[in-house]
Amino acid sequence: MNDVLNKWFNKIDKFEKNISIFSYELFFGRVVSVNNLIIEATGIYLPVGNFCWVERIYNNKLSTVLCKILGFKEKIVFLIPIYRLDGIFPGAKVFSQSSSQKQINSHLKFPFGFELLGRVLDGFGNPLDNLGNIKSKKMLFNFFKPSINPLKRTLITEILDTGVRAINSLLTVGRGQRMGIFSQAGIGKSMLLGMISRYTNADIIIISLVGERGREVREFINNILGIESLKKSVVIVSPADVSPMFKIQSVQYATSIAEYFCKKNNHVLLIVDSLTRYAMAYREISNSMNEAPVLKGYPASIFSNIPYLIERTGNINSEGFGSITSFYTVLTEGDEYNDPILDIAKSVLDGHIILSDFLSKSGHYPSIDIEKSISRSMHSIVNHDHQKKSIYIKKLISCYYYHRDVINLGIYSKGNNKLLDDSIKIWPFLEKFLQQNFLECCTYDQSILELTELLKII
Repeated sequence: MNDVLNKWFNKIDKFEKNISIFSYELFFGRVVSVNNLIIEATGIYLPVGNFCWVERIYNNKLSTVLCKILGFKEKIVFLIPIYRLDGIFPGAKVFSQSSSQKQINSHLKFPFGFELLGRVLDGFGNPLDNLGNIKSKKMLFNFFKPSINPLKRTLITEILDTGVRAINSLLTVGRGQRMGIFSQAGIGKSMLLGMISRYTNADIIIISLVGERGREVREFINNILGIESLKKSVVIVSPADVSPMFKIQSVQYATSIAEYFCKKNNHVLLIVDSLTRYAMAYREISNSMNEAPVLKGYPASIFSNIPYLIERTGNINSEGFGSITSFYTVLTEGDEYNDPILDIAKSVLDGHIILSDFLSKSGHYPSIDIEKSISRSMHSIVNHDHQKKSIYIKKLISCYYYHRDVINLGIYSKGNNKLLDDSIKIWPFLEKFLQQNFLECCTYDQSILELTELLKII
């Protein structure tokens, strides 16, 4: 009797193994049309956000391209390729799943864990640094989750040392704060990000480089970030020549990695460069889906998408352990007064650092415009003496800039304006105080000490 049962069990085991390798391509749809970036297909019945595969002819061979489901209208499903549209032909088959379970998992599951530290990855967790495969546990990835209860966020009470004198002393950042860096192209944004990533007191650094030139990626990692900082960093890269969906995916993946480490009670520094290119990728997809543009081609949905992304960071651990301090760069495109992305970021972020083209041209680095920049959490984390000194320095800077033409023409008479007299006297020393060499680290305590010594000149 036992022999008969064993034979039956063996047959069942073999049957289960055969089922596990059986093709999942039991049902498929067809491509109806391709419009700009969007593939319209029918016969696919999967939720929005899932992946599927579309046939294509590439190098005279039949293969598939990975696509993501963006939406549907009646029986028509809208897909966007993660890579390229090249080779997709009329009537191509659309598979809801791949014939290989391993291939399904490779796109639905992403690597998370401490094994990511020191690695450079793409938006799907694939290594770009030729250091071998990531030996970490892969987890199902779904970026869109319920909003965080605002009452479960802990308050910003701890000062974050960025190592940058101008920020530490006059724009003090708190641990868990969300900051913006607003800048035109080519005025020192990458160098400032490098200083922040090198010298900030953080356990883990997550960097998302979105739409960067391929040459700049390696230069940023080797020369600006540095080998030592890379050891505690995870760099997610989506260069300028990848699809808009890939760029969006990389930012969402980087944010999820930051959340993962934060929940492991780590203080995380998240840098996204840039939020503008993320929004541009979103705009490109929305325009392809004929979503009505409202301002500079951006759809109305961008006004909820960016706040949702930013709100995923901060002091999100209700127990109070771990944090995500985030810096988002915004490219002003030469028109900072009519930039919807800049306006959204200003309204959602906890402060912003504006880089000045005028200061950059004069060789003043980092080219931070102290007069226009602000840290909204500074008043609640610094002591009264520090707050008082920083306010007075800002008054001196504002006064000097307001009367700059009068000073340069030499028509101002000393004694008419006490504040202006102080600003003229301190100006050469103040300019030197606000400048900092890229390889120089100035701690928070050292910054306050130098600020105190600076005011003794008056």
